[in-house]
Amino acid sequence: MDPSTTAGIRTGASITEQYLARYEKAAAGAGDPAGLLPVTGAQRRFLLARRLAPGGRPDIVPLFFAFPRGTVDVERLRAAAGHLAAVHPALRMRPDVLRGAPVQRLGAPAAQVERVVPRPGESATAALRRTLLEWSAEGPPFRLFLADAHSSLDPQGGGAPLSSAAGAVEILALALDHAVCNEQSLGRISADLADAYERRLGPDDIPPHRAAEEAAGYREAVHLQLDVEKRASRPESLAYWARRIAPASAPTGSAPTPVTSTRTQQPRPTGALQTRLPIRADDGRATAFPVLLGACGSAARALAEADAPGRTPLLGYPWGGRPAAAPDVLGCFLNTVVHPVTARGLDDLTTTWWDDLDHADTPFDEVVRAARSAAVPWTGRLDGLLTFEDLHRRPPLRLGGVAGREVHIDGRPLQAPFAVSVSYGTDLLVRMAWDRDAVPDGRAHDAFARMTAELAGEPAGHAPVG
Repeated sequence: MDPSTTAGIRTGASITEQYLARYEKAAAGAGDPAGLLPVTGAQRRFLLARRLAPGGRPDIVPLFFAFPRGTVDVERLRAAAGHLAAVHPALRMRPDVLRGAPVQRLGAPAAQVERVVPRPGESATAALRRTLLEWSAEGPPFRLFLADAHSSLDPQGGGAPLSSAAGAVEILALALDHAVCNEQSLGRISADLADAYERRLGPDDIPPHRAAEEAAGYREAVHLQLDVEKRASRPESLAYWARRIAPASAPTGSAPTPVTSTRTQQPRPTGALQTRLPIRADDGRATAFPVLLGACGSAARALAEADAPGRTPLLGYPWGGRPAAAPDVLGCFLNTVVHPVTARGLDDLTTTWWDDLDHADTPFDEVVRAARSAAVPWTGRLDGLLTFEDLHRRPPLRLGGVAGREVHIDGRPLQAPFAVSVSYGTDLLVRMAWDRDAVPDGRAHDAFARMTAELAGEPAGHAPVG
């Protein structure tokens, strides 16, 4: 088939339309329609991944902040977290299946706040990592865990010290089920949590009319998001993505093979590297991302070449936000955009990226179906993930007038063989994690060196690694 036309692309009902028809039929007989909502395309993907994960473990988005020991009042924090759950309907979301259709139910406000005690010989960072791995499928999507570090040099997953500053610290993990949040949500949650903590608010400090308004706003935003996804699933959009992903159909090499087969209920820690790079004067968010995408693509090619020379790796990156007309509510309003890694210059890559953004609302499962309808043998497996966070939109968490210092704890399960995360602030913090069951450490180090050298404008192999 020639994927440059719409021939071969299914023109029946989209996945979103089919899902909504199933949802409406299932919801017609529901006992509590006011607390029942459909799920967005991104939520569909996260909930499917949860069903396939060991123990039904969801994809977790954690933030970690170090405070001087004794800063955090756990009961005050518990009340503040409960306040947020009462204000924001997304933080009360519970996934469910109703007559075969995935749904979300709005439950009572609840937030889990626990102090984690490290086991003998276990560091605070290892204890928090273990706690997140043990995340129960039951319970609230918003949880906070606090652990005392033995010293400011308590090692992280990557082996780097927390800080060179003197004094004992406590580390707070602020964690959310990815099915309820996106990048925009993280800044809002940090700010609202700080405000509720400062004002000593709790779950009962929400007027009933405010709670009703927030619930109605969340319902409206979810339906507007689904409307956007329906419009983005038309044949012309599906044909676009079939053309973009067609290079992945080239039968070059073989599929990557795992290094070992140690998949268990508790996966072993991933590998991790990080470095900080200066931001050039002409860098801005819109111009920096294509540069990062190109460098991450270089890393993907370096990792793929050993197993399948010439194969076109497929990267994914989250993009999006609430629909323009939607109320200002928290939620999982994003999509995973697919980026085929081909050799091209920055100008060409940037032009293509802008074209991709014109079709970025097409749900990921629709993109997979479009590729397969165009005879591209792709199952939806991504070779790597890239996330880009603008720290100007998320100031540090402040509790009781003390600003927490963000730290990073690596070693958590990944949704792809490797993942790159970039924090954009006064500099670029570039971190790469990799699945040691899929990528040998030596190859990962080489790929990271290639990526950071490209970002720094240096010859490969001379980039700094922190």
